[in-house]
Amino acid sequence: MNVSEYATYDALGLAKLVATKQVTPQELATTAAVAIALGNPKLGAVCETYPDRIEKLDEKSLGDGPFRGVPFLMKDVFGHERGRKIEYASKLCEGMVADTDSYMTTQLRASGVNILGRSKAPEYSMSPTTETQFYGNASNPWKHGYSAGGSSGGAQAAVTSGMVPIAHGSDIGGSIRIPASWCGGVGLKPSRGRVSVGPTVDEGGLGFSANLVQTKSVRDTAQMLDCLSHPQIGDPFIIPKPAESYAALATQPAAKLRVGIVLNPIFGVKVDKEVAAAVEATGKALAAMGHHVDVCDVDMGGLDTMQLVNELFFFAFDARLDGYGRKTGRTPSRDTLEPQMHMIYEWSKSITPARFMMALGAANVARRRGAQFFAKHDIWLSPTTAIVAPVWGTYNLSKPGVTIENFTSDMFAPAIQYTLPHNIMGTPAISLPLTMHSTGLPIGVQLAGRPADEHLLLQLATSLEQEMPWAGRAPTLHVSRM
Repeated sequence: MNVSEYATYDALGLAKLVATKQVTPQELATTAAVAIALGNPKLGAVCETYPDRIEKLDEKSLGDGPFRGVPFLMKDVFGHERGRKIEYASKLCEGMVADTDSYMTTQLRASGVNILGRSKAPEYSMSPTTETQFYGNASNPWKHGYSAGGSSGGAQAAVTSGMVPIAHGSDIGGSIRIPASWCGGVGLKPSRGRVSVGPTVDEGGLGFSANLVQTKSVRDTAQMLDCLSHPQIGDPFIIPKPAESYAALATQPAAKLRVGIVLNPIFGVKVDKEVAAAVEATGKALAAMGHHVDVCDVDMGGLDTMQLVNELFFFAFDARLDGYGRKTGRTPSRDTLEPQMHMIYEWSKSITPARFMMALGAANVARRRGAQFFAKHDIWLSPTTAIVAPVWGTYNLSKPGVTIENFTSDMFAPAIQYTLPHNIMGTPAISLPLTMHSTGLPIGVQLAGRPADEHLLLQLATSLEQEMPWAGRAPTLHVSRM
């Protein structure tokens, strides 16, 4: 199999070739390595590959799940796999090795994927762009020197460019959906608690964080959700799950739903006109399918809500980094952290338990205010991001002039205005690459639903994938063109 042929398939397409013995997992691993060698010098999406899972792959070690033999990348943030490096894109954690598997990793292996390397992420996943001092920048596959998004930017850039068909993504404020939007892929953030983050961490950012995958097809996302959504021993709660599989439900038409278009500036950021037009076009497509579509506003407390959420995210952040430092023999400092991370490390020491509890209360109020939307609507339709991918340097953790006071507004608001609300509410949300911008960059459109309603999002996403297809698009920096 050559690279050009390999890169045309989604993950299930490659898995079918393995199942029917048209190709072996070893051949796929070797081809993926060639694709990475071709694409990575220009895209900078991958920070490490594993020779023992490429040249020396033991095919008997692969799980028997629906993705058997499919090349896969683990994100360098909470992609814990025993004996493999997990560095969080930080000099502080350079060379750090995970001493246990996460439950997610165990389920990934059971799915059959061949985890053959790590994808790049910003330091500690705390940026909407994957630009780092530690191992360089990840480029958007559509335009070199433009952001691939963050924090799962390396993962989505690798998928969209054809290096691998599927990769791990995680999302605490939009980190699955932002890269999907800016690179032109599919990114589902599942409901709070859907995918276990045990056994060594808490709920995952106080429940704000979620793990799943970056893909290029809805069916891959649905099938992997089936593979990773098994409750684990010790999980704090278990949420409802449909009787049928997500893969099966995704192929069925959705019942007639009430769809609300949200375009008002929730955190004060004006939406690009072409991005707004893409959302409106999606609304028209859903209306033509028989769904009721109207326009409404959402109020979650404005930018103040985002600033308070920071106090939740970074409470005891200093203790976390001090712990990593003890493990690696380094000290958190300006030499081991990027400027903004060092700023936040120092600031986090000042967040008192009283302030943390006040911020938690404010987030709960924001959650209930935002959730009022679902009293009258089943689906929240919005942009994924207010803007398309910006040029490198617009947002990164070394940008000069950023302070604690303007960190939220200057670094995050344009990217997470429509994604963070669903982390606060615990609601599932998916970004779809439904339209292209006049600048030649993708536009992501986001669908969100009530908690545990992933199946409805997947059904609508499948319908839109057929109505507004993206499979035929290939970015400029695609491995088939290198």
